[in-house]
Amino acid sequence: MRKLFAPAVAALALAGCGMIPGPPGAGGGEERQTQTAAQEPAQQAQPTQTPTQAPAQTSTGSAQQAPAQDTTVIATREAKTGAGDMYGAARVDITSLRRQGKTVSLTWTVTATDGKVNLHNGMGRSALDFTVSNVSLIDPVNAKRYRVARNGTSEDAECVCSGTQGQFLESGEASTLYAVFAAPPPDVTKVNVEMPMIGVLSDVPIS
Repeated sequence: MRKLFAPAVAALALAGCGMIPGPPGAGGGEERQTQTAAQEPAQQAQPTQTPTQAPAQTSTGSAQQAPAQDTTVIATREAKTGAGDMYGAARVDITSLRRQGKTVSLTWTVTATDGKVNLHNGMGRSALDFTVSNVSLIDPVNAKRYRVARNGTSEDAECVCSGTQGQFLESGEASTLYAVFAAPPPDVTKVNVEMPMIGVLSDVPIS
């Protein structure tokens, strides 16, 4: 079973900075690390992709066009999740990290491989955040962290990302999710993707 959620997109709030590691910064912004990151050469990977588009429903009920979905897996990771009645295992398959002007759109699928996986509030920035707003991109070359963009600058601005309310995946079930970020510099062709519950997926190519 596949589920897709996406909140409404208005003007993206893409500014803000801070240090990593540390408390979350402003949505859609970037954070600079004080230590110099290793300068590693990056080669751009461009897997064959077959994009399709489908309308998504925002958390407020308004129609919104979701980012293109791709079927080619460009990065994958498995992890144990939760505890007790919510103990499970999940596999994340990243299918797209696409540059679009000053933003990049990340699309991935979470599949429960064992037990029950809590997406309801497992990827948000608080217990009552039923989105994937705590997913972030890390540019290892420039030592910057990029957080999910928001549709304004106020404290209650919503993230430009999927909603996850009510998503408790049973074994074999899957959910396709997305989030939009400020784009790293053009010469950055790979980033690390950090996801709550799952961990870090390294060297994910930007197409």
